[in-house]
Amino acid sequence: MPDIDTTVANTGPLLSVSGVAKSFTMHLRGGIRLPVVANVAFELQPGECVVLGGPSGVGKSSILRMVYGNYSVDSGQILIRQRGDGEMANLATGEPRLVLALRRDSIGYVSQFLRAVPRVSAVDVVAEPLVARGVERDVAAKRAGEMLERLNLPSALFELPPATFSGGEKQRVNIARGFITDHPLLLLDEPTASLDATNRDVLVEMIREKLGLGTAILGIFHDMPVREAVATRVIDVSAFSARDAA
Repeated sequence: MPDIDTTVANTGPLLSVSGVAKSFTMHLRGGIRLPVVANVAFELQPGECVVLGGPSGVGKSSILRMVYGNYSVDSGQILIRQRGDGEMANLATGEPRLVLALRRDSIGYVSQFLRAVPRVSAVDVVAEPLVARGVERDVAAKRAGEMLERLNLPSALFELPPATFSGGEKQRVNIARGFITDHPLLLLDEPTASLDATNRDVLVEMIREKLGLGTAILGIFHDMPVREAVATRVIDVSAFSARDAA
């Protein structure tokens, strides 16, 4: 089966965030409300790598998780340009079915930690996003193996479950899974965590290739050499901090 077309109309930003606020309710502390961010607003154009900057605890990961739909928002819009028709969909108010469709077709995500089903092999973990989009399993597995080879994972590990791997090996599986598709928007949350210098360089190459193909990347990078190598723009999340209002 041929690949599913994942192109989007080049008619504007792939991501538009406006007026977004987020707080957490501390149920174990009498329902205290803890504001995190307010009035978050920015856009991502095709081919941009935008880095969320600022000190620890300012809300960078919360913004990334809201854009992926892991966290709800208190207010505001998170508009994602959909593959195919090029229309903007509001993930912030979307039904679960819309969120799942956007994740399948429009938004890729590499988190800090690999969460894989136990006893599933590394190559199948990496191939799964392609299989979910209609690519034949053998074709997807071949591509998964190529991605893992590029990230210097020993071939002897391909058929083993990642639960048995070291931290660096798990992260390479995580990166391969996130980069195997051609989602128009890619979210990266500390992707160099646990990587050695050789594989950090490989990741930089992979990011640059994605940007060259028009992918928009939103990421958090505490690894400054990597950040400087790939960032086209840095957003200081401190400007959106709502901690003073707590």
